[in-house]
Amino acid sequence: MSIWGKFGAAVGGMLGALGDMFRPGTGIQSAEADVAFTIAVIALSAKMAKADGIVTPDEVAAFERLFRVVPSEAANVRRVFDLARGDTAGFETYARQIVRRFAANPGLLEDILDGLFEIAKADGVLHPGEAAFLERVAQIFGFSPGEFRRIRASHFAPEASDPYVILGVAYDADDEAIRRTYLRLVRENHPDSLIGRGVPAEFVRLATDKLSAINGAYERLRQERGWQA
Repeated sequence: MSIWGKFGAAVGGMLGALGDMFRPGTGIQSAEADVAFTIAVIALSAKMAKADGIVTPDEVAAFERLFRVVPSEAANVRRVFDLARGDTAGFETYARQIVRRFAANPGLLEDILDGLFEIAKADGVLHPGEAAFLERVAQIFGFSPGEFRRIRASHFAPEASDPYVILGVAYDADDEAIRRTYLRLVRENHPDSLIGRGVPAEFVRLATDKLSAINGAYERLRQERGWQA
């Protein structure tokens, strides 16, 4: 049975069982961890779509673009989405459940946040309710304000042109701090790293675009600061 089919068989109680699946120390197997990750992302995605007050077809399409599944499993995925899309209540709980399971993997947490941003920008506008939702999820995930600003800049202009924002470093950061941050971001956003984390192909595409911006920002700072290498 596929991952989608495995949780689809018990969809009625899956949202309430998320806390058990994410409880540290349960010794869950890799496939079960994948199921828990998938369910949580679907739920957060649905609530992200509702953050501006209405779930639009564009937002649903963005979600479906991120989660491409075989037709036989699509109904299960959509049912989970529909169960969670009624309102935004409980989104903080889902975010905390994810952190309890993946706190040691900030790269994967950023993958999830990237996906939420993709849904938020489906209509081309970042609604205040969406911005607040995303910022709160980022806080729960453990991202600093500077890191959240960096992630946001990779999806929305005009800050996308500021190399300091793209890298998430302070304007007075020293050269070594910038290099260290750059190397970490390259490592976390390299396509091979995402493939190793087992995330959907669409997230790999997002990370590839982000990596290009990270490299460009670092090169710009390298030139501005006169680094030789």
